[in-house]
Amino acid sequence: MNRKKTTKDIVRASVAEYLTFVTATGESNIQSLYADENVWLSQKMMGLLYDVDVRTINYHLQKIFSDNELDEKLVIQDFRITAYDGKTYNTKHYNLSAIIAVGYKVNSERAVQFQR
Repeated sequence: MNRKKTTKDIVRASVAEYLTFVTATGESNIQSLYADENVWLSQKMMGLLYDVDVRTINYHLQKIFSDNELDEKLVIQDFRITAYDGKTYNTKHYNLSAIIAVGYKVNSERAVQFQR
């Protein structure tokens, strides 16, 4: 089943559209998008989730795709989000398969917490 990359508008009309992951220590929480029966995070949010730099997330995603571990077309979707400045941007989000794959690659205590 090939899935076209699409852009979706994010309308925060329903609380059910968002899930929040709270770290075991309670020091941080990460809001994730729930759409199309899947959980989605941007690279920035994955960096917060795993407590690593966005460049580390990008590196591991590129490696996962170049090794054909996951198909980019199936795990990436653009969502339209509104930033703090009020402007709307199309932002790449990665589904749970990609989030978990990155979690196994990064070396962080937070990644271990998320995997549990």
